[in-house]
Amino acid sequence: MSDMTRTPFRRRVRRWLREAAPTAAALLILLAARSSLADQYVVPSGSMEATLQVGDHILVDKRAYGWRLPFTDIELLDGAPPRAGEVVIFDSPSDGTRLVKRVVATAGDRVAVRGGRLWRNGAWADEPYADLRSGPGPDLSPRVVPPGQILVMGDHRGNSNDGRMFGYVPADAVYGRVLGVFWRASRPAWAEVEPNDA
Repeated sequence: MSDMTRTPFRRRVRRWLREAAPTAAALLILLAARSSLADQYVVPSGSMEATLQVGDHILVDKRAYGWRLPFTDIELLDGAPPRAGEVVIFDSPSDGTRLVKRVVATAGDRVAVRGGRLWRNGAWADEPYADLRSGPGPDLSPRVVPPGQILVMGDHRGNSNDGRMFGYVPADAVYGRVLGVFWRASRPAWAEVEPNDA
């Protein structure tokens, strides 16, 4: 190949790199923001009905419980721990599947579940979101949530694989808090998911 042929090729490569660099940088920034700031998920099951429905697209605040280094689980800044009533995203301790559930108890809470109803710290919780149409699901004998752990349950108690089966979730393993639904039933929608203290 002659020098004359190589020169236009090199110019084309340099020009392509100059044009592609801003797009690549923007894409990297977008992916870093999804990793550390906010993300969206699609609800795969009915375990959180009627709060969340199958197929809902939800917006998740990944800064709610601390800032992580993009693309890692390394925490840069601590945040407040999850609180009872918040709907959160985490990986199942039993098989690593990404789940969405409601925090029903935090470290130090004494809890039990009977007939799908939550007893916490000496009283039955007021849970307007709890759905027992499919039955109550399994009971949970009285216990105290250990330090650094949370107990999670699905709102649709008879249709949820949750803390009654797989146990506690480390509070620092929670990825983020669900802010709301932005796409429902094949169209844009906004339904805020309020932290509802059980």
